[in-house]
Amino acid sequence: MKFLIDINVGKLARWLRMMGYDAALFNEQDDNDMVKQAMAEDRILLTRDTQIVRRRVAISGRLRLVLLRDDEPEKQLQQVIKELGLKQHLNPFTRCLECNHPLEPRSKDEVKSHVPPYVFKTQEQYMQCPSCGRIYWRGTHWQAMSRLLDKLRNEDP
Repeated sequence: MKFLIDINVGKLARWLRMMGYDAALFNEQDDNDMVKQAMAEDRILLTRDTQIVRRRVAISGRLRLVLLRDDEPEKQLQQVIKELGLKQHLNPFTRCLECNHPLEPRSKDEVKSHVPPYVFKTQEQYMQCPSCGRIYWRGTHWQAMSRLLDKLRNEDP
C-alpha cells in the first residue's frame, strides 16, 4: 500500500513512514498533477481538499483517496488506520522519515564517525537512508515513537 500525501496534511507523511509505508509528499500547487501522480503510481491520495472528492475519477473509484476530517496529524493517522485497516500491515521504522527511501542496515563500524560517541557506545543496530544519508538507531526517541504509534493504533479517531 502506497500513499501520496497532499501538502495540506504533510505531517501525516512522517507518521506513515514511521509505520513503514511508502508515503510520498506532494508539495506542488496543481491538484491535477497530484491526481495524475496518485493514479500513475497507484497511490492512495490523502488530503483535506474537498474539491478532489467531487472529481469524476474520485466518484468513479478510479482514484483511491481518503478525505481527512481533522487538522491534527495524530487524528488523521487514526482515521487512515481505521478506514484502510492498517493495523495488520505494519513494518515500522524501515523508511526514512525525511525522504521516504527504504532504510538499509549498517554495522557499528560503518557509522562510527557519523553518530555521537554516546550513541556509538550504547547502540548496536543502525539503519541508514541511502538517499539522504540520515542514520537511525533505537534510542529513546525511537522508543517514544513506538509507544505513540501503539497508542494511536489502538484508539478510535
